[in-house]
Amino acid sequence: MWVSRKELLLWSIALPGFGQLLNGKLFKGIGIIILEILINVNSHFNEVIMLSFQGDIEKATLQADYQWLMFYPCLYFFSMWDAWIDGGGRNNKYSFLPLVFVVYFVTIGCIYSSKFRLFGILFGPVWLPILAVIPGLVIGILIKNLLIIFVSRKSRL
Repeated sequence: MWVSRKELLLWSIALPGFGQLLNGKLFKGIGIIILEILINVNSHFNEVIMLSFQGDIEKATLQADYQWLMFYPCLYFFSMWDAWIDGGGRNNKYSFLPLVFVVYFVTIGCIYSSKFRLFGILFGPVWLPILAVIPGLVIGILIKNLLIIFVSRKSRL
């Protein structure tokens, strides 16, 4: 069964591991789903998401188990990247950099989400990490493109 890379990416966003299952990587997909459930349950992430969407950020911050929650960005974004790559999405050797930097920034956003306020607003363990995707992606793309330029110039010398 052929599935487009975009569809694989969207299924991985919906639930980490689904993209791998659609790629026919059953062992990897089931493993990622089990890890997702383990991290999700132990971090209380569904309740944290629900409280955040309801605007109860203080309660969401108290409910989160950060020791578990900090694993989630790595698993979540790795699942998306892996499904995309297995679906034929690699176009250069630095294609991993944007999502790696997203993971770094989202994890840092998670770490500071219980204390960091922007304009006096506490964004909490859902919204601050989501906002951290933007600078992570921009910096990752910038570094990827700079490396491509640098390596291509160096190879011409």
